[in-house]
Amino acid sequence: MDVLQRIERALEAAVSRGIGDGCPPLLGQAVRHAVFTSGSRARPRLCLAVAASCGDDAPAVSDAAAVSLELLHCASLVHDDLPCFDDADTRRGQPSVHRAYGERLAVLAGDGLIVLAFENLAWNSAHHPQRLAPLTRIIGRAVGISHGIVAGQAWECESNVDLTAYHREKTAALFAAATEAGAAAAGMDPAPWHVLGENLGLAYQVADDLRDVASSADELGKPVGQDAAHDRPSAVAELGLDGALGRLTELVTGAADSIPVCRGRDTLRTLVYEEMRRLLPEHLARQLD
Repeated sequence: MDVLQRIERALEAAVSRGIGDGCPPLLGQAVRHAVFTSGSRARPRLCLAVAASCGDDAPAVSDAAAVSLELLHCASLVHDDLPCFDDADTRRGQPSVHRAYGERLAVLAGDGLIVLAFENLAWNSAHHPQRLAPLTRIIGRAVGISHGIVAGQAWECESNVDLTAYHREKTAALFAAATEAGAAAAGMDPAPWHVLGENLGLAYQVADDLRDVASSADELGKPVGQDAAHDRPSAVAELGLDGALGRLTELVTGAADSIPVCRGRDTLRTLVYEEMRRLLPEHLARQLD
């Protein structure tokens, strides 16, 4: 089984268990719509890659950590697309959840996915209970009101925003959680893995800012030009196109160089560079070579 099959199987198990027999049918459909549209699964792939590099001695726990991160990411996308934020019609090439099921069910689906993420951690840590508390702390902090994606979304409501702080909370927090959780799930010290995740997450956000001005809606699977339309901070607005590309290169190099010595170091370095090339429009990706 390859890593994507492993992730999809674990996601299906978590969502099916969460929906159960008593979930209102439309809510269950909205949750499935939010999770099972085509996505890169970048965060769970990163989590499992780090777990593998650290020995992955408890696959059920690393699967749970990876899936919980993806459930939280999906929840953030549902809420990000709502009319009170981006009012986006599409996500991952499909109608956004509030367009398909209405705003009320979209709010509830996003809320439910947040709860399910932590239920899933608890369900799958029974044989390694000593790993549950560190994982809960790592993942909870990444979605929190001080250092996480809730804070990142809230910075969009402020008039004065530090771009790096905004990107760190909006995107990098969940990537840092992915690398730390991968190590913690395998029973290793998560601290040395923080820089890899944070730099990679910051790079993802810069890449997203670049795609927002240099891609089409068909390529991106969601509306483009959203940063300018909503007057949001962005790397392109602050640094220009060339400056944003330079910042991206700096972050990718920093991410790759920060990988701790481990048996999967070369594989992880390759993954970092391949991800950045995959994210960018082809004419920009060539400039990373």
